[in-house]
Amino acid sequence: MNIVSIYTGYVLDIIFGDPYSLPHPVIYIGKFINYIEKIIRKIFKTEEKLKVGGFFLNFIVVFTTYFITNLIIKLCFNINYYLYLAVNSLIIYTIFATKCLKDEAVKIYKVLKEDDIIKARKQLSYIVGRDTQNLSKEEIIRATVETVAENTVDGIIAPMMYIFIGGAPLGMMYKAVNTLDSMVGYKNDKYMNLGFASAKIDDLFNFIPARITACIMAIASLILGFDFKKSIKIFIRDRKNHKSPNCAYPEGAVAGALNIQLGGTNIYFGKEVYKPTIGDKIRDIDSEDILNTNRIMYLTSVLSLIIFTLIQNII
Repeated sequence: MNIVSIYTGYVLDIIFGDPYSLPHPVIYIGKFINYIEKIIRKIFKTEEKLKVGGFFLNFIVVFTTYFITNLIIKLCFNINYYLYLAVNSLIIYTIFATKCLKDEAVKIYKVLKEDDIIKARKQLSYIVGRDTQNLSKEEIIRATVETVAENTVDGIIAPMMYIFIGGAPLGMMYKAVNTLDSMVGYKNDKYMNLGFASAKIDDLFNFIPARITACIMAIASLILGFDFKKSIKIFIRDRKNHKSPNCAYPEGAVAGALNIQLGGTNIYFGKEVYKPTIGDKIRDIDSEDILNTNRIMYLTSVLSLIIFTLIQNII
């Protein structure tokens, strides 16, 4: 009955999102990462050794997350079937981030419509790693579109795929991988070596989901009346125009579908980071592109749910 829990968790996420008043598993994964990181730094004291320590950090956090989730689900199953169904569904619900992603993007859209550029920069800073204090309106829109496109992979499609393969434990394991990357997978002085493993493992886990997402985004674009052929063309042509081996796929699919250009130079931690452009600037990017990207994201999630269900039934 894992499929029942998947659909229940997905619907709960669409309806409620992530309530800010309730604790989220990622918060505790984050606290566990901080705790283990301190221990790793005490054991592996040189920068060269920290690169090795980063693999231990990943192993401990990722597999502890998997085993705890698996233990909870098994205990619930042994106590009562309906308890298992409820807990399994709730865990899966916390893994998805569809509504949360949409809501954060809409907040930025609404502030931009009020022409409050300062508030828009602050709102954007909550969901991106780049510096936002000097961004123009066009750059804020571009960053929001890129974030929604990129996070369609790691916030929805990738966890969905892993849940279909290995249930909530594997889905939560993926969430731990993704959280590690977002917390320590940076190429700055503090995490250049310790975060090396986190960044590479996250790339590995997202390799297939990113490509699946781009293909399904193109189909979603066709259904929504956007540029289907350009969506496919751009994500194939510009697939290497990103420091990540995965991010250019969903960003390219969206850029092609909407006939806009993404990418370009950004500021991270005070340093200018050049990024190649993705897509063709057939028209100027507009705040409505935020809503259009949300539409693509939502339909992509629905189509993925259907496709994964069909594949599971065939297998």
